[in-house]
Amino acid sequence: MPNMTPKKHEMPTQEPQIRATNFLEVATGYTEEMAISEAERCLHCPTKPCVSGCPVHINIPEFIARIKEKDYEGAYQIISQSSSLPAVCGRVCPQESQCECLCIRGKGVLPKKDENGQIVKDENGKTIMVPSESVGIGRLERFVADYHLANNKEKPVKPTPNGHKVAVIGSGPSGLTCAGDLAKLGFKVTIFEALHVAGGVLVYGIPEFRLPKDIVSKEVENLKALDVDIQTNVVIGRTLTIDELFADGYEAVYIGSGAGLPKFMNIPGEGLKGVLSANEFLTRINLMKAYKGHSDTPVSHSKKVAVIGGGNVAMDAARSARRLGGDVTIIYRRTRAELPARAEEVEHAIEEGINFAFLTNPIRINGDENGCVKSLTCIKMELGEPDASGRRRPVEIANSDFDLEADEVIMSLGTSPNPLIKSTTEGLETQKWGGIIAEEETGLTSRPHVYAGGDAVTGAATVILAMGAGKKAAAAIAKDLLKE
Repeated sequence: MPNMTPKKHEMPTQEPQIRATNFLEVATGYTEEMAISEAERCLHCPTKPCVSGCPVHINIPEFIARIKEKDYEGAYQIISQSSSLPAVCGRVCPQESQCECLCIRGKGVLPKKDENGQIVKDENGKTIMVPSESVGIGRLERFVADYHLANNKEKPVKPTPNGHKVAVIGSGPSGLTCAGDLAKLGFKVTIFEALHVAGGVLVYGIPEFRLPKDIVSKEVENLKALDVDIQTNVVIGRTLTIDELFADGYEAVYIGSGAGLPKFMNIPGEGLKGVLSANEFLTRINLMKAYKGHSDTPVSHSKKVAVIGGGNVAMDAARSARRLGGDVTIIYRRTRAELPARAEEVEHAIEEGINFAFLTNPIRINGDENGCVKSLTCIKMELGEPDASGRRRPVEIANSDFDLEADEVIMSLGTSPNPLIKSTTEGLETQKWGGIIAEEETGLTSRPHVYAGGDAVTGAATVILAMGAGKKAAAAIAKDLLKE
């Protein structure tokens, strides 16, 4: 019988006052007992609605069934049939808006139970009913992946080579997924990465306290064991061009170069010392380990930090600045209800002492006599009619200007693809804002045998959506080159 407890098991975490002073992982993971109990909440619906919500279509009920049997390695093998990065996805995917939001367990109400498992009744003897939560699918995926990384000593079996060569540009989640799927089919895959470490946004964009870099490294090593060649410090469009890749014998190219070009507000004062993009700030901290204090690319430990934006990157930047000792305020022009960041990340930020200035928008950054940031002039906003995104459009309130003290301003307003590949690849069509135009189901671009996916196509999005694009492109490339 399924475990009919209405609430999913809470994820164990470091205490807020402790974790706000270190870069160790916030969530410590389920114990075996918690994982089995959570797995027993799964109803194993015959229609498997959760699978349709997963961009890479993991067989979720089947891997959860293996957990109930304590066959954790078997559960991992089921997940890895669809996902090249289980330990990553279990940590950073927004399951609450994908697989878990379709979980039947999250659609009804169940009797409330006390800490001893007894049904709770009201003063009239009537059973108290509470909303039921979905199964903690992401937390179970993380448990299984961590078990595999800790206990499995066998390297993946190298498939028989099929004689075809494919180049993958970028080693972020989209590129790694495409490369992994092709390698399993026997393709000789080479990944070209511009940075000196493989992982893309997983290593430069997501902080250690959310995604430990040794986890990413282990996932990358799994791909190398499949004979994927990863060449770092290669900038496609400078070191090599796509045309030169074809000349070198590659039969198809997948562009998974991401979207690393930051956006700014174009308001007065953005050129002052102490104004930087979230991309730069997080790259110095995550990739260059600036938080350790011995980095060649240090960051300042500012006293008053303002972070502009409300997405996951803004939360990452704010929480990183907090760990560097700053008094941090996130400035967002809508209300908390419209925040695009994951609810879990927002809650963690609040617990860690991050301040929020909602319905507020900067209109000027003010500097001191040395050209350094000293404050922000902001204006209050109110919500009007919905805009193209479906969210209510923020409107300025006249004469509501005020100054907010700050000695550092971090802009987290989104990113767009770097135009380098477009400018060096004749016939590659892009959107006006820079995204590469590609077919949704195959990733095929306007250039024959050139495919693209992830943030390079959509602009900044989620890890799992980028992985889904890489998976689709790998299938299309295999079909094309193998003539299946």
